[in-house]
Amino acid sequence: MTNTAFIGLDYIVDITHPDGKIAHAARQVAERDVIGAANRALHFARSRNWLTVLAKVGFAKGYVDQPRHSPLFGRAHEIGALGLNAPGTAFHPGLDQQLADLVIVKPRISAFYGTGLDAALRARCVQRLVVAGVSSAWAVQGTVRDAHDRDYQVFVLEDGCAAASEPHHSASMELLGVIAKVIRVDDLAGLQ
Repeated sequence: MTNTAFIGLDYIVDITHPDGKIAHAARQVAERDVIGAANRALHFARSRNWLTVLAKVGFAKGYVDQPRHSPLFGRAHEIGALGLNAPGTAFHPGLDQQLADLVIVKPRISAFYGTGLDAALRARCVQRLVVAGVSSAWAVQGTVRDAHDRDYQVFVLEDGCAAASEPHHSASMELLGVIAKVIRVDDLAGLQ
């Protein structure tokens, strides 16, 4: 049996909830029931004794680690978004976050950049990742590409992902299908 981990990305208020400060994908998250899919995946992963990881983007007090030149993150400090220990970096209230074995705080798009994720996965001899999150176009693509290049077998949980628009989501799934297998929550039971 292959050691597997479920990784849920950026299911935080600022990104996924209508009250979030940069929640461009909140409508798609709600319409696609992405939080419900993430919860089903977390419960399934627990039933299989997979490592469960929730990763969230956030910046330290005073935004000292914020890349101010970044078109994506550069204005976060101006609008008070993504500050660690602020309401916006709390997990979505509907997420069963207590099912996470590990919470990773990431300072950039990929869950591998500047974090202990890879070390935690290797400590558990994980070979296969099931990745989901918001946004499909950013965190999911960034993390899946990084995981692929680190020689993990990667599955993308399509119904656990959303982007700012359905076309962005669909294009992301199509692109990721070249380096990962795109599946749905109902397909998890088929993973051996």
